[in-house]
Amino acid sequence: MSKDIREIMKKYKNQETSLSTNHRNKFQDRLLQEVHKQPKKRKYRWLQVAASVVLLVSLAINFLPKEEEGEPKVTERATITLGNLSPEFKSIEDYYTNSINYEISNLDLNENNKEILDGYLAKIGELTSEYKSLTSELNTKGVNDEIINALINNLQLRLQLLQRLKKQLNDLKKLNSTQNETQNL
Repeated sequence: MSKDIREIMKKYKNQETSLSTNHRNKFQDRLLQEVHKQPKKRKYRWLQVAASVVLLVSLAINFLPKEEEGEPKVTERATITLGNLSPEFKSIEDYYTNSINYEISNLDLNENNKEILDGYLAKIGELTSEYKSLTSELNTKGVNDEIINALINNLQLRLQLLQRLKKQLNDLKKLNSTQNETQNL
């Protein structure tokens, strides 16, 4: 079964084949086309950009300084409020704050009383900002009877203003209703 390659080659007739005259140019053109083939456009370019952004954000979050849960920050000081001083002051502050919030929630806003309401609420806003400044003064200067009394007086004044506003709104409402009755007659 084995045949000698020499015997096979003796039987082979030498056929002359010639290359076309333009063979070299065709080969170079094909070679250049293969080498300089245009890359396919990526259909999911936006997905790559999104993945990059997610990666950068996760790295940024990972390397930000983390706050230890068990240890309080050294730079933060606990703010002192009227309620933090004693249980009695806490109950006083809660009473006035709840009463103020209740009175504000019960106000009836309409076109007739809008100007009066805005004036009173502006004054109450000033008193609230003054209360905050008194609280910060309490933190900087320490516990002082004058500051504590000023805080309590501020709360009382805000509640009194709201009660006065409520009374004026009721009077205005009665006045409007009597005027409507006289006009109807």
